[in-house]
Amino acid sequence: MKKGKLFGFTVTLMAAIVIMSFTAYQAAPKPWPVPDKNAKMTNPVKKDAESISTGKSLWSKHCASCHGKSGKGDGTKAAQLKTIVEDLTTTKMQAQSDGSLFYKISEGRDDMPSFKKKIPDQEELWSIVNYMRSLK
Repeated sequence: MKKGKLFGFTVTLMAAIVIMSFTAYQAAPKPWPVPDKNAKMTNPVKKDAESISTGKSLWSKHCASCHGKSGKGDGTKAAQLKTIVEDLTTTKMQAQSDGSLFYKISEGRDDMPSFKKKIPDQEELWSIVNYMRSLK
């Protein structure tokens, strides 16, 4: 390989590595710690058809635009956000406690808004958690 072609190949390779590194860095969501007292909260709303239906309705209205219809993080607004919208169907996300999910919905962070004022009925927030559990 001639020097000019080798230099061009090396520059292209280095650029690809930088782009891949940035993409990998960007794809790693930052940890979202939940206070122990919140993480240990149990869902007082029975996970039944009515609760899941209520949660789905609220999800469609408030959550699907970012998280997507099926919770994969592929909503119509997701690409416009600074933060990565996580796939809620993963084992890692589903392993979180109901209290942790409730806390995150209630409090919000960064691009994720707080819903404690938009949806002041805590039973409705818990119904969203019940619906999220069906996103597997």
